[in-house]
Amino acid sequence: MQVGIIGIGLIGGSMAIDLKKRKFADRIVGVEDDHLHATAALEIGLVDEIVSLEECISGSDIIVVATPVSAAIRLIPRILDKVDRQVVTDVCSTKEKINEIIHYHPNRKNFVAAHPMAGTEYSGPWAALPGLFDGRAGIICNAEDSDFRAVELIKSMYDCLNMRIIYMRAAHHDVHTAYVSHISHISSFALALTVLEKEKNEKNIFDLASGGFSSTVRLAKSNADMWAPIFSQNKENVLTVLDTYIEKLQEFKKHIGEYDEEGVKNLIYNANKIKRIIR
Repeated sequence: MQVGIIGIGLIGGSMAIDLKKRKFADRIVGVEDDHLHATAALEIGLVDEIVSLEECISGSDIIVVATPVSAAIRLIPRILDKVDRQVVTDVCSTKEKINEIIHYHPNRKNFVAAHPMAGTEYSGPWAALPGLFDGRAGIICNAEDSDFRAVELIKSMYDCLNMRIIYMRAAHHDVHTAYVSHISHISSFALALTVLEKEKNEKNIFDLASGGFSSTVRLAKSNADMWAPIFSQNKENVLTVLDTYIEKLQEFKKHIGEYDEEGVKNLIYNANKIKRIIR
C-alpha cells in the first residue's frame, strides 16, 4: 500500500506518521511545492520520498489532498482526470463546493469526500503529531456518490487513525462546521485583533493575561492561508452564524450597559447549558 499525501502540513504530516507507524501504509510519498516544507518533511521522516504530482498519482493506491481548500478545488478535478484504480480523498474543512465541482466527473466514484475533525493552531510539517486523530470524528460526505470499495478503503484508513466515522451530506457538514469550528476561529481572530489594538496603549495587558485569555485566543495563531479560503467557500453559513453571534454580543452589551445583572445572569445561565454537550 502506497499512500500519497499532497500537502505535508499539520494534517497531512500527522496522517503520515500514524499510517506508517500503525502499518496501514508500506510507503508514503509526499507532494509539496514549498521547498522548506518538503525538506523538513524528509528530514523529520514524515514521508519516504518527495515526488511530483504525476508520480504520486501513478504510483499511489490512496491519494490524500491535504492542501488549503482553495488549492484542493483546483487539484481534485486534475487528479481525477488521471486516475483509474486509485482512490482520492481530501481533508478539507468545507465540502459542498468540492462536491459540486466534481459531481459530474467521469471518475467521481474514485473520490471520497472526507474531513478529519482534528487539528491544532500550528501549521507546517514540524507541527505534525502522532495520535492527533485518536478518538476524533472522521466525517465522510456524500458516500453514495463514491464507489463502495473506495469508501471502505478510506473508512479503514480512518479506523487505523482511531477515528469515529460519521456519514453526512456535504451541505449539512458545512452548516455544522460553521457553528462548531469556523465561528470559533473568527471569534478568536477578532479577540486577538481587539487586544492587539488596545495593547498599543496598555502594555500590561499581556502581563495580566491568564489561562482563560490564552485558551480563548489560541486559535488566533492559525494559518491565514488555510482559513481565509475556508470562510470564503463556506460564506453563506459563516455569515448566518456571524449574524447570530453578533446578536448575542449585542444582548450582552445592552444588559451590561443598563446595569442589568439579572439579564446578564440569564444569558450566562443559558450559555451554561453547553455543558450538556461539552463536558
